[in-house]
Amino acid sequence: MDKTDSTAIAVHDDAEHDRYVVEVDGEVAGYTVYHMRGGRHFFVHTEIEPEFGGHGAGTALARYALDDVRDKGGMIVPICPFIRGFVDEHPEYETLIDHELWDRIEPRLHPED
Repeated sequence: MDKTDSTAIAVHDDAEHDRYVVEVDGEVAGYTVYHMRGGRHFFVHTEIEPEFGGHGAGTALARYALDDVRDKGGMIVPICPFIRGFVDEHPEYETLIDHELWDRIEPRLHPED
């Protein structure tokens, strides 16, 4: 895929399937799956199709999903490494993390650390 200024990237919440979906020029380029528990979005998996990697689709997806959660007054638990990494690189989203819950879960995800 060649990146051009005319590339249209759109993201929407596909709540029926518990995921945010990113489309590039009308074609599904990827998604991030979440589960709602206790009023929190648990982001568990993100996938970007290889041909769309490195062209902004993942960034648009993560930014939209996190902005949407913030706009709704929600919080997140970033189990997915992609979403966790995005938050690490964009500290303005750090306040969305339910740190009390994350601190209880994270050691279980990486017991060897």
